[in-house]
Amino acid sequence: MIAIVFIVFMGLVFGAAALLGGTGAAVATQVPWWALGTVLMAFIGFFAGGIYVGAALSALALLAGLTLSDRPFWNFIGEMIWSPSTSFVLVSVPLFLLMGEIMFRAGLSNRLYRGLNVWMGRMPGGLLHTNIMACGVFSAVAGSSVATAATMGSVALPYFEKSKYPPKLVLGSLAAGGALGNLIPPGITFIIYGLITETSVGALYLAAVGPSILVLALYTAVILYYGRKLSLDGSDTPRPSWADRLATWSDLAPTALLIGLVLGTIYAGWATPTESAALGVAGAVVLAAVDGKLRWEMLAQSVRATARTTSMIALILFGAYFLNHVLSSLGIPQMLAKFLTDLPIPGWVLMMLIIGFYLALGTFMEGMSMIVTTLPLLFPVVTALGYDPIWFGVVVTMLIEIAMISPPDGTVLYVLQGMRRQPGPITDVFSGVMPFMFVYVVAIGILMLFPAIALWLPRVAM
Repeated sequence: MIAIVFIVFMGLVFGAAALLGGTGAAVATQVPWWALGTVLMAFIGFFAGGIYVGAALSALALLAGLTLSDRPFWNFIGEMIWSPSTSFVLVSVPLFLLMGEIMFRAGLSNRLYRGLNVWMGRMPGGLLHTNIMACGVFSAVAGSSVATAATMGSVALPYFEKSKYPPKLVLGSLAAGGALGNLIPPGITFIIYGLITETSVGALYLAAVGPSILVLALYTAVILYYGRKLSLDGSDTPRPSWADRLATWSDLAPTALLIGLVLGTIYAGWATPTESAALGVAGAVVLAAVDGKLRWEMLAQSVRATARTTSMIALILFGAYFLNHVLSSLGIPQMLAKFLTDLPIPGWVLMMLIIGFYLALGTFMEGMSMIVTTLPLLFPVVTALGYDPIWFGVVVTMLIEIAMISPPDGTVLYVLQGMRRQPGPITDVFSGVMPFMFVYVVAIGILMLFPAIALWLPRVAM
């Protein structure tokens, strides 16, 4: 309901601005507005009807092409799909997913959580801090929010079964930590964004470092607040000795080595994201072998899980490329960019409306679908307003992460609800994640005021 109200409000704002003097309303186009409205309604109908995303995008492209264009676009469908499917950058997606699957099945994620808990268990809200930090560290090798939430949820939830921590905060912190999966490099969303917009993935990874630290700091502040308010002071946790703390390095070292191998080679300029992903898979296999967990069955399960996820992403991406080609041939992105930039509205206000649109869209649309369907239309608008493509890539990724924890349709929320051993309503997860979602939105506001948080490192390093 909130999403519908906001989208209607945006339509009224743009319409009023156009009537009050925006030259964008007079933009000439070969496509009538009523036809665009019909395609938009079909788009909403497809997703509201629960049609699979890849099929919905392809059907929408066919509908738009057959009704609005007189060009024989069907002669080029094979070429449209061939281009992204042979992209060297896209190869890194299944490799990063495979690395995370091997880590999970080799038990490295369990060791990571256990080691971090020794260091953080005595802090106010100690186990909640462990949730966030474990998710953050695992995100640096997994590259996926859903994979991070599922993996760390399966590891962390047993620790809370006999504790005094409120289930809502436990689930909320795990959902919030899972949302870091795409933001902390090497997030898969950056690869898709770079592929669609032809932006350097390495620069996007560098730009994500500052915002990732900012979000982690805000999450920590929220947990400290609730830890003191609810007296979650860690007094029921035995105080570890320094010998115990030092002993945890054997649990933390494998993940640290893998992070250094993957991100270190990217930031040092020794490997591309795709090459570093291959190194990460090799490193995960070696670590699993050293730990005595390497089995053919484990590798087969990891490959099958990776193939399922990769196929889903590929079908969505191919459908999006098909739709993008049809819309671009009709001149719709250029028309929309000119219309919006000619409106008598300051650029920062328009940017706020775009962010609000994504926030509203995230309440009923899955994150990957959001980026592949909206980016071809909105990216020309953002660059025409003078915003840096790298900065916008970080902001869009953060908005997609918020979508993944936004009630009522956040993917991560349902993943965690399905993993609960103790029964409870889904509203526990909804209410528990709200404080973290709020500070995530605050982080985007800070990034708008201080874009150097994202842009400083790429400018220095590249």
